[in-house]
Amino acid sequence: MLTGCGAGSNQSSSNTTGKDGTFHIVTTFYPMYIDAINITKGIDGVTVTNMTKPQTGCLHDYQLTTEDMKTLEKADALIANGAGMENFLDKVIKEQKKLKVIDASKGIELLKDGDEENPHVWLSITANIEQVKNIAEQLKAADPQHADAYQANADAYIPKLEALKKEMHETLDNIPHKDIVTFHEAFPYFAKEFGLHILTVIEREPGTEPTPTELQAVIEQVKPLTAKVLFTEPQYSPEAAKTIARETGAKIYTLDPVVTGEANESAMDAYLTTMRKNMNTLKEALQ
Repeated sequence: MLTGCGAGSNQSSSNTTGKDGTFHIVTTFYPMYIDAINITKGIDGVTVTNMTKPQTGCLHDYQLTTEDMKTLEKADALIANGAGMENFLDKVIKEQKKLKVIDASKGIELLKDGDEENPHVWLSITANIEQVKNIAEQLKAADPQHADAYQANADAYIPKLEALKKEMHETLDNIPHKDIVTFHEAFPYFAKEFGLHILTVIEREPGTEPTPTELQAVIEQVKPLTAKVLFTEPQYSPEAAKTIARETGAKIYTLDPVVTGEANESAMDAYLTTMRKNMNTLKEALQ
């Protein structure tokens, strides 16, 4: 659900192809871009632009720039993760009243961190498949002219995700150790899907170094583990993890939440490739 956005009021079955005859789609960040270019693959008259820089990462505290607003002014549809990830959506909807806002997380059951809903839905392959379906359905409603093509592309991409899910279950379901320490709250959906237990996280607030007390608490939780491993993310500094590793003898590995990469055709398989890499990392770390 798009928190406080009333996204439903922005959906329409009318054809909103732009004045130049092209249907312009903007995505909020990289995971949505990957889904969008798969769903729009090879469709003439449809463009996809990723609004934020490919290296932005998660949008927890992202502030819209003047350039972003210019990009959105030219857009016919905005694909958002939803679930509270994009706090700027209220502003977008208020200022761009004709823009179709597509909620990729519509109807997906959300996990909670205390009282807050966790927005990192795409890291469950099952949920990401639902996001692909959501995006395709809402694009079909927003742009009926290309509805059949959107559906055909979604129908081609989803089996690839299903095959990935099967492969990852076969690889991870029987690993002997299930306790993991992750960098921030990106991986609960992933952990739930593959039966992993997130013991603790290193940084509750991404980009904010843990306090000495918080660091010591993590150290005490890691010490008794049979498989002492810490998982950092390529988007953030590993310094806190290095401190914990020194104190506990833990090994450091990298899990990628699929939030950064190149916004071009090479991104078509980026989700599949990165998740397989995560699978192999976990297999190595938790044996």
